[in-house]
Amino acid sequence: MSRFQFVADNSATFEVKRLCALVEIERSSYYAWLNAAPARAERARADAELATRIRAVHAEDDTQGAPRITAELNDYAPAGERVNHKRVARVMRLEGIRGYAKKRRVRTTIPEPSGQKYLDLLKRDFTAERPNRRYVGDITYLPLADGTNLYLATVIDCYSRRLAGWAIADHMRTELVEDALNAAAATRGSLKGAIFHSDHGSVYCSKAYAKLCRKLGVTQSMGGIGSSADNALAESFNATMKREVLQDAACWTDELTCRRQVFRWLVRYNTRRRHTWCGYLSPSTYEARRAATRPTAA
Repeated sequence: MSRFQFVADNSATFEVKRLCALVEIERSSYYAWLNAAPARAERARADAELATRIRAVHAEDDTQGAPRITAELNDYAPAGERVNHKRVARVMRLEGIRGYAKKRRVRTTIPEPSGQKYLDLLKRDFTAERPNRRYVGDITYLPLADGTNLYLATVIDCYSRRLAGWAIADHMRTELVEDALNAAAATRGSLKGAIFHSDHGSVYCSKAYAKLCRKLGVTQSMGGIGSSADNALAESFNATMKREVLQDAACWTDELTCRRQVFRWLVRYNTRRRHTWCGYLSPSTYEARRAATRPTAA
């Protein structure tokens, strides 16, 4: 209970002047607080209404924190009813609503000492001026309850963080990363002139993968051996996917459930999940809006 509330609760029995002296507050401050009561009640009502809207957004995707929920609310808010992310964070904190946050670190790279090596063309600069110019990729494992794994290979555009290509299999053979790169080529129409950056995993160093890259017009790039920071964008994507899909679970119950849940998240990631890099737009929306404002060639 606040000191002001104590004075208000006992003002019918004791003199306000005496009560204020007892709790060491100025009478003028107490009366200012008392006069502000209607405004406080209105704020409390508005916060309760906002909490209801926050819960609705959070129920759709319980991994979202205050920034993404704020963007979602403001996208559909009538004119003049946009909310500040600090207010959303405050209401979420008071209501005990929070996005899921859990850090997981998994290493899946299997180095191949005799494999082909490539220069690091990105140097930890995971940006691109246009789409379809720079990609990063990686393999991460998807643990199943029976002790086996599925494996996800990705091809991510540095421009928008869009997942241009991906593949899931029950093995880590070269076909897995080939399928992912072919999927990206199908999505973009062509990868000619693009850079694809990866770690030194044996599948990325293989002759078969190098042959596919040459066929598609892709230049390979690789970070340093044993340095996850050199492929941080792909590593971050993997960690986010597993954190948001698995949450507190250690593994998926079975292969079908894993494939369905990961597929659903990957589609949502591209089309609906708001990305901080894209100004809290989804990667697909970001690309579409930037394309609409990009000057066309004469």
